Amino acid sequence: MPRLLYLDFDGVLHPTTGNDLFCRMHLLEETLIGKDCQIIISSSWRFHHPFEYLLDLFPESLRRQVAGVTGDAFVGRWPRHSEILIDVSKRSGRWRALDDSWIQYPKDCPELIRCNPNSGMGSKKTDELSSWLATQQS
Repeated sequence: MPRLLYLDFDGVLHPTTGNDLFCRMHLLEETLIGKDCQIIISSSWRFHHPFEYLLDLFPESLRRQVAGVTGDAFVGRWPRHSEILIDVSKRSGRWRALDDSWIQYPKDCPELIRCNPNSGMGSKKTDELSSWLATQQS
């Protein structure tokens, strides 16, 4: 079964405040390069920019792994989680989400790798992602 990584941008690939956009992208690249893992963009950026623009934000080494974006916005409880579940049902695979917004997921969601919105992803989260990628079944 393929591995699917649902990726938020703000608070993950860069802090939610400041102008240093995508300053954590290199950490994602180092973690995912050469790994059998598809990236699906779950960020709200997908509502404001065409897919080609979003794809160009990734380094060349990761672009082949970017498989698309989640679909329409879900209105209701745990919207991001619901959007992801709809997408997973179409793609089939084991998944994780890199996101800073815990309120968009059920409490203690095991698939959520929650980043600190003030700093974005760091080594602890890349280690968590690497551990998941190294396992055979989860």
